[in-house]
Amino acid sequence: MSFEGSYLGASDRISERAVMECKICWTPYDPAEGDDFRQIELGTPFAALPEDWSCPNCSAPKAQFMVLEDPGADALREAALIRTVTDRLVADFTEVYHAKMRDVPIVNKRLTVEAVGFRRHGEVLMGVLVSPWFMNIVLLPDGEDDWSQLRAGDKEVVSFPSGDYEFLHNSRELTGGYKACSLFSPMHQFSTQKEATDVARAVMAAIFDEAHRAETDRGADIRAQREAELAEAEAGQDMSVPDLTPTRRAVLTGGLATDAGEAAE
Repeated sequence: MSFEGSYLGASDRISERAVMECKICWTPYDPAEGDDFRQIELGTPFAALPEDWSCPNCSAPKAQFMVLEDPGADALREAALIRTVTDRLVADFTEVYHAKMRDVPIVNKRLTVEAVGFRRHGEVLMGVLVSPWFMNIVLLPDGEDDWSQLRAGDKEVVSFPSGDYEFLHNSRELTGGYKACSLFSPMHQFSTQKEATDVARAVMAAIFDEAHRAETDRGADIRAQREAELAEAEAGQDMSVPDLTPTRRAVLTGGLATDAGEAAE
């Protein structure tokens, strides 16, 4: 479907809330009102109208309609910006997988690189990056800021309603500078991509929930973990390879995140 008079007929540049207007007789089509004449239900976007739909007043075809107003334009532009930024992020780490990680034992080959739940948070874009070898919360500039000067390995604590989280700075060729907080690495506990992305979406919900703050004091978690390691070491147990992978409960409540350098590459 295309139309004349706006954006060169590019229907992907209008939102589902766009009010269109016939350029022949100036009759509007408002999705909120539908079209009683053709029994088009309320809430039907212009792009979803039947191909044979025409102006109820002068019978001009859909192609003769132009944008009158688009209340959803800002949201559409925001979605396009996020898609552009996350496409670069996914491309960067897909290249890493094929170039360096494909045959590394820690890789879970049932998983793929996917950006999950990215949204604007203040002046940054944030979401979860799932890959075959890690799951990270990732912060990205929104297109206005330049993070190219971030120094790889530097650490920064960022506060969210659920608590404080430690992010590592890094940079990739396509993505540029970014900040990552490790949630899982490696990823062998996930048997499907859906299972991993479900956890990623739960993280994005939990991180903004103040109800989790009391039980996700990362400082307390870290101290408790170290005290347990010391106690086990004193008891003569082998602590050469401590288990630092967070439990699913910890991830869902925004809890302890290990700062594994490989995971945050």
